[in-house]
Amino acid sequence: MNFENLKAVRFSFADQHGVLRGKTLAASEAKAALEKGVTVTSTLLLKDTSHRTVFPAFTPGGGVGMPELQGAADVLMMPDASTFRVLPWAPDTGWLLCDLALQDGRPVPYCTRTLLKNVLRQSPHEMICGLEIEFHVFRIVDANLKPSDAGQPGTPPSVELLTTGYQYLTEQRYDQIDPVVEILRKNLEQLQLPLRSFEVEFGPSQFEFTFSPLPALQAADAMVLLRSAVKQAARRHGYHATFMCRPNLPNVMSSGWHLHQSLRGFNKNLFTGERTDLSQTGEHYLAGLLEHARAACAFSTPTINGYKRYRPYSLAPDRVIWAKENRGALVRLVGSPGDPATRLENRVGEPAANPYLYFASQLVSGLDGVQRKLSPPPSADTPYEAKAALLPRTLGEALAALRQDAYLKRALGETFVDYYCRLKEAELARFQLDVSEWEQREYFDLF
Repeated sequence: MNFENLKAVRFSFADQHGVLRGKTLAASEAKAALEKGVTVTSTLLLKDTSHRTVFPAFTPGGGVGMPELQGAADVLMMPDASTFRVLPWAPDTGWLLCDLALQDGRPVPYCTRTLLKNVLRQSPHEMICGLEIEFHVFRIVDANLKPSDAGQPGTPPSVELLTTGYQYLTEQRYDQIDPVVEILRKNLEQLQLPLRSFEVEFGPSQFEFTFSPLPALQAADAMVLLRSAVKQAARRHGYHATFMCRPNLPNVMSSGWHLHQSLRGFNKNLFTGERTDLSQTGEHYLAGLLEHARAACAFSTPTINGYKRYRPYSLAPDRVIWAKENRGALVRLVGSPGDPATRLENRVGEPAANPYLYFASQLVSGLDGVQRKLSPPPSADTPYEAKAALLPRTLGEALAALRQDAYLKRALGETFVDYYCRLKEAELARFQLDVSEWEQREYFDLF
């Protein structure tokens, strides 16, 4: 790793929401930081999506029962040297992804990257992930940087579309967004991300990028880097990229994040069936995904906004079912007898999800099915009429399902699950106290 031609190095970790946070060091300080780590305030782990600190950090145990975090004490970002990149949009700047450790070297139990590593370590087989990520890019009209626009959160930029209409995969529409795609593609390729395709999605100003399959940890790292890179590179050219599921803009469509997954062992895809579309191991894994689907929504769809995507007849799932090559189902089987690329595509996720938690919840759910030899129900040929449990309609409903799922709590750690639910419940409490635009329109004049 050569820092000689760099002026600065960013040390980052993915927080509980999958958002990168960290510090930038002078290149001359970076070598020492590789060995000793970089200190950051532990309250970064206690914040909701508005950056408000949810837990009482200055009480005994820092609000989470850990004396090591009390009083906003420091934790250490310990860099993973294998993640080193030079950022193409930020001249002379290096970047490293980190795990979090306590001052005595023990892992921080709320580090989501460490949580996924622990889950992968306990798995008898390797998890392989392929990513399809939808997002929007808009042209910034007004950055809204007046002091009155500041806050927690601040006022987002005012934007306009890059394209109009709903011309899915139309070459003409693609050519209209191509100048922006070129900016993103060049930056992402220089970051050595395994890009596979660039598509114009269904809605106006909506994109979809896909990745070649990767081992789970590498895929999760690629996802956090993708989101951060896309947002930063776009902003430097006057565009606003957002991975918010359903922006509150006229005619704009919801974005999803489809996770293709399989298990690899004995140098082969364990989901490939010899005479069937899915192996017996794959069937058990599928059954596990369905068994814990409602509770796992808290990780695959972690925002209040994301649940506005679950609508019937919308290419997004609304109930706990699977089907062969059917994009209305929660889990879509892609494969045929002898196909080495056989996989299960879970269509539940939103692009704002923390990938470490999304992947970990999927893997432990599937492995529970394998361990217990669960069998999935029959394939649903009419996914929006099938008799099956409905997916949660709100984040609150998903969190309640997670709190009731004894297996997921045990597999992911009861301490972590309680911490995560408390963070998300704080977001819900703020949301429920705010008066919405709908309420104002509905009642202000009428009553």
